[in-house]
Amino acid sequence: MPPRPGPRTRLSALPLVPQPVTRFLVTEAGSGFLLLAAAIAALVWANIPGGHYEWVWETVASIRLGDWGITLDLRHWINDAAMAIFFLTVGLEINREVTVGELRRGRYVLAPIFGAAGGVIVPALVYYAFNAGTPAEHGWGIPISTDTAFLLGILALFGPRCPDQLRLFFLTLAIVDDIVAIVVLAIFYTPELSMVPLFVAIGLVAVLVGLRWLGVWQLRWYAFVGIALWVAVYESGLHGTLAGVILGLLVPATPTDPRLLEFMRYYGRGLIERATAERARLTVQAARATIPANDRMQDVLHPFSAYVIVPIFALANAGVLINQESLARAAQSPVTIGVLVGLVAGKTVGISLGTAIAIWTKLGELPGRVRYGHLIGGSALAGIGFTIGLFITDLAFDDPVLTADAKLGVLAASLVSAVVGSLALRYLGERLPLCMVEEDEEVPALPTGPWRDPTHPP
Repeated sequence: MPPRPGPRTRLSALPLVPQPVTRFLVTEAGSGFLLLAAAIAALVWANIPGGHYEWVWETVASIRLGDWGITLDLRHWINDAAMAIFFLTVGLEINREVTVGELRRGRYVLAPIFGAAGGVIVPALVYYAFNAGTPAEHGWGIPISTDTAFLLGILALFGPRCPDQLRLFFLTLAIVDDIVAIVVLAIFYTPELSMVPLFVAIGLVAVLVGLRWLGVWQLRWYAFVGIALWVAVYESGLHGTLAGVILGLLVPATPTDPRLLEFMRYYGRGLIERATAERARLTVQAARATIPANDRMQDVLHPFSAYVIVPIFALANAGVLINQESLARAAQSPVTIGVLVGLVAGKTVGISLGTAIAIWTKLGELPGRVRYGHLIGGSALAGIGFTIGLFITDLAFDDPVLTADAKLGVLAASLVSAVVGSLALRYLGERLPLCMVEEDEEVPALPTGPWRDPTHPP
């Protein structure tokens, strides 16, 4: 006789995390550790006597073609050009999630949307309350964004004690957060516009829409148009990183025509029958055509962005002179205090409250394995607003004193949020009740004896 079933267990209603999302989570988590190392190196370097840190990043470099050219220092080549690749990967992930991923899931996506809204509005209001009516009020966008790499990196350290559904929730929240940050950059942190390059940029966007509509799968066409779009956007006065976002949103993410598999089989059989360079090339092209252009571009760019560009960005921007004078000034600076309180308290309260409203009103849902302790701890970790915080600081202020105060606020807030969020997850994670108890379904446990497969009884 088969053994009696064991005790009843609870299974989450949410399916397993999809493989593309898992890869994204792993890459972002690994990037967080490099980002931390680069930030520490920047702080050490900036405080070595001699001033070589600023001397290196203020070195000017130019690209010229006849009479036309672009001249920037190294820091702005990284912030304006290299970071366009980072924002391109953000756009690709948003595009994929909206098209075939979690942002299509209705009620499951409303909870992170509500959480992201609270996590943007509350920190911005906190910062503005400290700086209203001063020249620094323009920096209200500094504490609105969460650093996905740091957040996912710390969540990864908790292993099985942090449910995969919590990581998926905060990945979705970070994506919505990035969308808001991109809109804020485009609307509130754009200087004067030059209309001719702007119209050229609009025309290039139309070309990208045409490529998507025609189902063009070769990445080189998107790359050529994307480079031209970056130049046009930069010359128009908009920030060049917006070109990366636009390109990422328009690269096709939908599954390709299943009939393309027949081409791959046809060319593959031909290659097996007689191996030639031409047949190998055709087989490779047919195989690539079966994978959405979005997935292939992410596969190429996301590791490069996460492991190279973002750490270099931190190395170029996180260097702040720390001495008794700068710390004393920052301790009394409304900018530093506004950024610090906005990220640490504003993010925790805003995300927790926004998500709770979605749950209490039944507009949004969370999987049963996520507890209120997980939510509070993760919301505190979301106060690590490193990358976008430093990025907007560079756009918001021309005054080096305000810039230094804001960067110190971002660095201090990221450290405090990491410690507070980790402690909250450690001590509250499993102690508070489930967020959505009613979403769990009780089912009999699988037998524990030798009869394990119900389709093959003994």
